[in-house]
Amino acid sequence: MRRGLAGVAVLVAVTAVGCGTENGKDAVVAGTPPATPYAGPLYVPATGSDRSGAAGRALECDGAKYEGGGADAWSKGDGGTTPEGGLRAYFDMEQPDVPRTGYRVERRADGRVLFSYDVDGRTKVAVVVAKDRKNRPGWGPETSASCDPAELPESFTKAHGYEIWTGKDGKRVPTTVVSSSVGAAHCDWQKAHFLQTGEGEKSRLYARDPDKVLPPGMLTAPYDGDVRMPATARDTGYRYQDRQLWLTPDASKAYVRTPDGVEAWPSVKDGQACQ
Repeated sequence: MRRGLAGVAVLVAVTAVGCGTENGKDAVVAGTPPATPYAGPLYVPATGSDRSGAAGRALECDGAKYEGGGADAWSKGDGGTTPEGGLRAYFDMEQPDVPRTGYRVERRADGRVLFSYDVDGRTKVAVVVAKDRKNRPGWGPETSASCDPAELPESFTKAHGYEIWTGKDGKRVPTTVVSSSVGAAHCDWQKAHFLQTGEGEKSRLYARDPDKVLPPGMLTAPYDGDVRMPATARDTGYRYQDRQLWLTPDASKAYVRTPDGVEAWPSVKDGQACQ
């Protein structure tokens, strides 16, 4: 899940499926290993803030790595009896926002197995499982990593609620550049919509709230569904369905052009979140 939107809106309507299956399909598929499988070590010590280890190295992202890390300890019986069972244990224990079927064995070495989920022959999700490690009995995840959701198949992102924008070239844009989502249901914000641009210190969060379901004082200004496009606004080239994103230098509001006109989405005040 995109960290910047996690506290305010649900970016992904994740369907939790147990045992690493979707619609009764098995997590692992048979297939020929890639012509040039990952050749590095399957164990890489965690260094600094990066705990994705060998899984992170096995990725073949178009952009930056999106998520990655190591597994926590687990009790006897939680792990699998086979490497495939270890992959299912990863889904059950970690509940990751990644596909749960369509993985294949890319490599086996040193008591570990690398499972990869590929898109057009390139690894977008990698999971290294190992057997009987310290505080991890049975087969289970040692490290895992994934590319940005925008690099996953449209069938997955659409089914799981991701709103993937496109750029001027028509290609899908990383969610770390721009993303949007409906409001969180458990806060009764479904009639609101959130949009985030950038990340880190450059991150900006905006909201569409025509029904005024958001708490008073959450927004820096009222939402306006019918405005004139400011002369200083520029077309970012980002598109989602019939929405066009325009921004001004002060970035206090996001202007969204639709076939019906222009909407002004005000920014969300810092520290506001759905509890």
